[in-house]
Amino acid sequence: QVQLVESGGGLVQAGGSLRLSCAASGRTFSRYNMAWFRQAPGKEREFVSAITSSAGSTYYADSVKGRFTISRDNAKNTVYLQMNSLKPEDTAVYYCAATLLLGIRMETSRYAYWGQGTLVTVSS
Repeated sequence: QVQLVESGGGLVQAGGSLRLSCAASGRTFSRYNMAWFRQAPGKEREFVSAITSSAGSTYYADSVKGRFTISRDNAKNTVYLQMNSLKPEDTAVYYCAATLLLGIRMETSRYAYWGQGTLVTVSS
């Protein structure tokens, strides 16, 4: 089992940057494939990015490709999401999630563990 705590959200102007962090408890973090999802008001939770346990593979939603970068530090039990060139439509609560399923997964149902979320607000 793993517990996840996100941080790094806040208010930023369009074109700005933020880096989200997700700290995981437990000594088996390196076994988990990790992902970031987001949920805007009135919308369903959507996939943003994912990274495999060894950081060998990453994947991005088309809406963030080229602007966001996912990474992880298994020694620190932390996964990151660097967000550049932010747009107002990036405004959402961002969640990190963990799964032991192999490969990149984009469905929320594939992730057993979730953080509480961190709010990102991008003003125009």
